[in-house]
Amino acid sequence: MFFIESERLKLIPLNYTQLLLLRESREAMERAMGFSPSNMIIEPFYQAELIDALDTFWLPKIQQHPEHWMWYTNWEIVLKAGNVSVGGIGMGYPNENGESTTGYCIDQQQHRRGYATEALKRLCEWAFTNPDVKTICADTHAPNTASQKVLLKAGFIAEGLKDGNPFFRLGRESL
Repeated sequence: MFFIESERLKLIPLNYTQLLLLRESREAMERAMGFSPSNMIIEPFYQAELIDALDTFWLPKIQQHPEHWMWYTNWEIVLKAGNVSVGGIGMGYPNENGESTTGYCIDQQQHRRGYATEALKRLCEWAFTNPDVKTICADTHAPNTASQKVLLKAGFIAEGLKDGNPFFRLGRESL
């Protein structure tokens, strides 16, 4: 199984079968992957976004682009100590301008421990190993100031609003 690591975390890209298990139940996916149960708590709004990403992006895109599947999936953020999932993160395949888009979600029980920042920094390092990636973009919902702080701590630059939400960008030269 492919994964990348940071000091405290393993980032594991979910394959198609693992995504189907996640769609069925987080508990089933965690059991199948040998994780300790997380009993993850995610706000309903973000849970709905997760289901939408599974149905309209991750699952169909992996089937359309199997050669780039790691760019079209959720990467589980797993705490090495305890082998427990604390969230998920993703990185989209770069477009014709070299722009990739990222997003993440952390278990509410695991907030304010630096996991999102650590995972984001590590996944960006991985993404920039692809010479086609020039810039990584992210936006957050305006009230989600914690996510905006994560992006800034990870080196992203605030660039104003996009569709009414704060928009951030990280260039290859920033790492």
